[in-house]
Amino acid sequence: MPLILVTPLSAVPEALRRYQPSHLISLLSPAYMIETPEGFPAQRHLRLAVNDVSDPSLGEHPPREEHVTALLAFARAWDGSAPMLVHCWAGISRSMAAAFSILCDRTQQGGEIAVAREIRSRAPHAAPNSLIVRLADAQLAREGRMVDAREAMGPGESAEEGTPVEFPLAAFGL
Repeated sequence: MPLILVTPLSAVPEALRRYQPSHLISLLSPAYMIETPEGFPAQRHLRLAVNDVSDPSLGEHPPREEHVTALLAFARAWDGSAPMLVHCWAGISRSMAAAFSILCDRTQQGGEIAVAREIRSRAPHAAPNSLIVRLADAQLAREGRMVDAREAMGPGESAEEGTPVEFPLAAFGL
């Protein structure tokens, strides 16, 4: 079954073993970026060295347009025959924004709210990084609908670390 799995960094080894994903996306600060796990094909591991900041003027290494371009291009090359694993440090912000962006890219224009609602129902702790969402919204020509959908999700439940969350593409009509 095609699915995107979002986890915190601490759950990556178990998720790799259990789900055997074909693609891996790491969104970590440059200081904590991981190497490609042993035995995993390096060409199917996207490493985006970004900090979890929502305002580029307030932190070093913010997500930028080129990061979102790479994210979307990488995800478009995934055929869904095996899971895609997306993680950040806590599995709450950067990785949830990446999953939201990928799912919106695969969903027709106007489906952003439905995607956000499904994410919220499966991940009460999700708090997608607003800068990544804004950048993806612009690249996908969603005219603010992704930003509005993210805002409509609300802040999410407080958590220091998220739990692994499955997002089967079928749940999104894909």
